[in-house]
Amino acid sequence: MTAIHKLEREQIIATDLNTAWEFIRRPQNLNRITPDDMTFEIISDVPEEMYNGLIIEYRIGIPFIGKQPWLSEIKHVKDHHSFVDEQRVGPYSLWYHYHEISEHATGVRFVDKVHYSLPFGLLGSIAHSVYVKRQLNYIFGYREKAMPEVFSEIG
Repeated sequence: MTAIHKLEREQIIATDLNTAWEFIRRPQNLNRITPDDMTFEIISDVPEEMYNGLIIEYRIGIPFIGKQPWLSEIKHVKDHHSFVDEQRVGPYSLWYHYHEISEHATGVRFVDKVHYSLPFGLLGSIAHSVYVKRQLNYIFGYREKAMPEVFSEIG
């Protein structure tokens, strides 16, 4: 059986719950917290705000492989609290990303919990240890730096 990996991140941002939700409910804002050097584009038209069952088509660049399709479904949306994006088509055999926000004494707590698995058995395990784990840490590390800047701009 393929290994299921887990990535968890938590961050407190100096903002209020309404502002935080207004930002994360808009799929197009993902570009604002994604590294510039990562080939990532939203292909499908996206609405102003997400909803249960929303399908979003992306294209991502993967080294040595090239641009790959990624199709996500937005699920389990709880207004001003949480949602899930689950990969339907893409490079992972499993991608389940739970996003949660909650009030905190100094702002808003953002929580990301990702369960993911790679295809190709042993080759997938090698790819995870050599590249994928490091790349995901890079992406989520970038978000940790970008989020305070974004929220200081939007007030």
